Amino acid sequence: MIKKPPLSYLRQMENRDVYYMQRCMQLAAQGLGYTYPNPLVGCVIVKNDRIIGEGWHQKAGLPHAEIDAFNHLVDGETAEGATLYVNLEPCAHYGRTPPCSERIVSEKLARVVIANTDPNPQVAGRGIARMKDAGIEVTEGVCREEGEQLNRRFFTFHRQQRPYIILKWAESADGFLAPKNAAGQVRISDDHHRRQNHRWRAEEAAILVGSNTAVVDNPQLNVRYWTGNSPTRIAIDRKGILSSDLQLFDGQQKTLIFTASDKHYPNAEVIRCEMNDWSWLSILTKSLYERDIQSLIVEGGGETLRAFYNAGLHDEIRAYRNESIVFGGGVKSPPHFFNGDK
Repeated sequence: MIKKPPLSYLRQMENRDVYYMQRCMQLAAQGLGYTYPNPLVGCVIVKNDRIIGEGWHQKAGLPHAEIDAFNHLVDGETAEGATLYVNLEPCAHYGRTPPCSERIVSEKLARVVIANTDPNPQVAGRGIARMKDAGIEVTEGVCREEGEQLNRRFFTFHRQQRPYIILKWAESADGFLAPKNAAGQVRISDDHHRRQNHRWRAEEAAILVGSNTAVVDNPQLNVRYWTGNSPTRIAIDRKGILSSDLQLFDGQQKTLIFTASDKHYPNAEVIRCEMNDWSWLSILTKSLYERDIQSLIVEGGGETLRAFYNAGLHDEIRAYRNESIVFGGGVKSPPHFFNGDK
């Protein structure tokens, strides 16, 4: 009769699994903003209770996390008989790189520990099945919730077939985005929040504004006060009012325009659709899904933010309030929780 291991031993093993999985997620998070359309993945290889290799996916087209970890094994070590920790199920299909599950099998690992299964239909359990068929012990669900949060953009994209959507704005102390009859751009954000804003831009795949914001603010919608990639720029121009001299059309990064007009826009891809109501929202999310755009940050203006808000089409709200500015009226921000129910 085989004796069950003592409970203290099992708890010790669970704690080790959590420890090493958290290290995987630390590594994976470094890829935020660089791996699109791929997920954030980190990997740790452990042998005799010692990390002998670790890696992370740095950019689409570069080695996946598991391969990066194999490529960085401690000199003189092999992965045979080791335990591999990875926050997302190893892939089982040929894309820009060969399947990671095949490499894991060939390295003769004893055990693989995973936080989340991959929702991508090309994987979706196939990687786990391949490893189990090869006799590798597979443990699933370690730090599952943390893994869901880490890859919330990737999971939303594949499960809901739309980008992960963030509504972002700055407002006055009395809850207005802009004062009445504003003739030009009104700055609400301070220098610290501006840097934070550009960091957020670098983390997302696309950024969107409405036509009024594009005309009044003439934003570049790029990353200047942080290090990282500039997102794809998107503008909603229902009536064709955007002029070709706006910074949106400087050709410095990809730009998409959704419009009902037959107007020509320089240096931009144009998606023409009916805009008599808010049905363009479904057209927009479908178009972005088809273009592998996994996340979207909506920066304004008020009408555009309210369209997404009222449609329930958002996953996060990031609202900054400058307590030193009072407008006394103007463009009201969407309702949200901010220092209490507003």
